[in-house]
Amino acid sequence: MRHSRTSAPVADRSVAPTGTGGGLLPTRDLAAAWLLVVLIVVPAWVLTIGQARDMGVEPGTMGMALPLFLLLWVTMMAAMMLPSMAPVAITWVRGIGRQSSGWARTARTVEFVAGYLLVWTAFGLLTYAALAFTGSLVDDHPATGRWIGSVGFLLAGLYQLGPLKTVCLRHCRDPLGHLVRYSGFRGPARDLRVGLHHGAYCVGCCTGLMVVLVPLGVMNVAAMAGLAVVIFLEKLWSRGPLLARAMGVVLLVLAVLAPFQDWLLPGLRDSMPSMDDM
Repeated sequence: MRHSRTSAPVADRSVAPTGTGGGLLPTRDLAAAWLLVVLIVVPAWVLTIGQARDMGVEPGTMGMALPLFLLLWVTMMAAMMLPSMAPVAITWVRGIGRQSSGWARTARTVEFVAGYLLVWTAFGLLTYAALAFTGSLVDDHPATGRWIGSVGFLLAGLYQLGPLKTVCLRHCRDPLGHLVRYSGFRGPARDLRVGLHHGAYCVGCCTGLMVVLVPLGVMNVAAMAGLAVVIFLEKLWSRGPLLARAMGVVLLVLAVLAPFQDWLLPGLRDSMPSMDDM
């Protein structure tokens, strides 16, 4: 009986998100790590909100050239994703703490973040292509916007409930085993490689949620903020996996409602006829 009482907490820790800060770093270094995150995230949100206010929510790429879109996309991803991946960065910093200190440790953390954002930049290329395609389709056939939105919510919901989401979310919530493996990486770009690898898992974890930016609008600040909260809770809350599945169900319901509810499709609505016109 004594053994059964002590084994339960160990099992709980194995499925709980790691890297939340407790005991990972001395208080001073932990505070510096979170300060760095704040110094990146706050300006990123300010720039994103300012740009969204100027552009509004429109279908497709909103006339943006690819370089400008990628610049805005990376800024958005920094604003939305860095808070949820900060514990992983802190865990990695703890792993290299005996090899580096001071500014060297900070530089390696920045290299890790750069690798992470590079993966999201590549995903931004795919996003731009998808927005260009759907925007062109809606311009030529406005009524298709409703079904594009419905398909977007459907794909997002199915992805949230699928096995790839589960695998990637498990990695993002419990990266310690992978970070131990990463400690064997050698060479000057090892931290960049770690960021790339973890970024790929993060993209896999968040792909379904990013898909809904097509119907909701890629520059929809309310949608971005809501998704950022969901991503943060999925990765760091003890009930994150349950939340991910619940979001999948919600998105499937929205897929059914989308063809009949214009308010669910602000990213496609400007080019669509109203339901009364149809």
